[in-house]
Amino acid sequence: MNDTSGAPARSASGHDLTPLGDAEKERLAAGLGAEERRVILNQGTEPPFCGGLLEEKRPGVFACRLCGLPLFRSDSKFESGTGWPSFNQPFDPDHIRTLRDVSHGMVRAEIRCRRCDGHLGHVFEDGPPPTGLRYCLNSASLQFVEAK
Repeated sequence: MNDTSGAPARSASGHDLTPLGDAEKERLAAGLGAEERRVILNQGTEPPFCGGLLEEKRPGVFACRLCGLPLFRSDSKFESGTGWPSFNQPFDPDHIRTLRDVSHGMVRAEIRCRRCDGHLGHVFEDGPPPTGLRYCLNSASLQFVEAK
């Protein structure tokens, strides 16, 4: 995703992935509640079975709560039984980045929004076909946009 021409980086699906500056992140974060700030900005995790999007089943897109980048389509959402919204594939793989997370005495793959670097959750290799992946998300990190 490195663009040496100076033009904004674009994902394969056409979305702007230019990283947000600190001032823009702070402006956007001003609209977050305390729990959203804890999760998104400080890599927190909401308790299981309490997130407002766990039961969301309408057609649409789950976007980053901080910057609005589309992250997951509702047709990739599945019931994992874990207590967090789970998806088997991202809206566009370019929209997320993965980091090694060795916190809490385990090794996991943390996922963050590619544009704003907001913490989303973790990805595990125990999901359903066709990917075998389970993207386990915090509802606090997401906003749902219903299909029109």
